[in-house]
Formats: sequence, structure tokens, C-alpha cells
Amino acid sequence: MANSASGVAVDDACKLKFLELKAKRNYRYIVFKLDDGLQQVVVEKAGGQDETHDDLNNSLPADDCRYAVYDYDFTTDENCRKSKIFFIAWSPETSKVRTKMLYASSKDRFKRELDGIQVELQATDASEMSMDIFKERAY
Repeated sequence: MANSASGVAVDDACKLKFLELKAKRNYRYIVFKLDDGLQQVVVEKAGGQDETHDDLNNSLPADDCRYAVYDYDFTTDENCRKSKIFFIAWSPETSKVRTKMLYASSKDRFKRELDGIQVELQATDASEMSMDIFKERAY
């Protein structure tokens, strides 16, 4: 089904991979992109449980937009292990204006397809994706 705002569809594999991250915890993160024809959102990369926050950052291009989800594990001050699923809208300043607009207009519908997102983060460069920001937003 196409997104009425931008006409962009969501590939079923996006939802299936997200469910695997959420329920089975098979992945640490998933990076999504618009396909070459800019018609639908597809999975670009799924990072295994042994991958890190740095691996996620290195998977995001410096000059193009992406969506990502990240399963952030942390320990609370009370020593409880918790996890939060972050949705990341990656939109670097150097990406094309049309691409930024298309990603922005498709974001909300795509995010609704991924049931279980707990925190949303919008980032334009690596400093906005630092581990400190994840820690701050998780609490």
C-alpha cells in the first residue's frame, strides 16, 4: 500500500525484519532506504546482535537519507537491564533536497508500520547519534 503523502510503499521484508528485532532480538539494528526508483522502503542492512552503536553509525551514509531502528540495551540506576527500540530518521545536510523531502514525508507512515517503536530520534550528523544522546533519550 502506497503512502498517500509521498506515494512510497513499504516492502513486507521491512516489517518482518523489525518483528525479528523486536520479538526474537536477532538484530541490534536495521537500516532502511528508499529503493533506486524511490518507490518503496526496503531493508538495506541488518546488524547482528554482536554489532555495536558504532557499526550502526558507520552504516549510515554521509550524504544520503536513511531510516534505522536500533535496539538499545542499558542498565538503570537500580541495576535493572532494559532495552528500548529507537527509530532514527537520518537526514544529513549534504543529501539532496528532494530526497530529504521524500524521506520526511514518508517517515510517519513508515514508522506506523513498525509497531513497538519507543523513542524517535532525528539526526543530521554523527554528533546527533552519540551514545550519550541514546542514554539521555532512553530514560
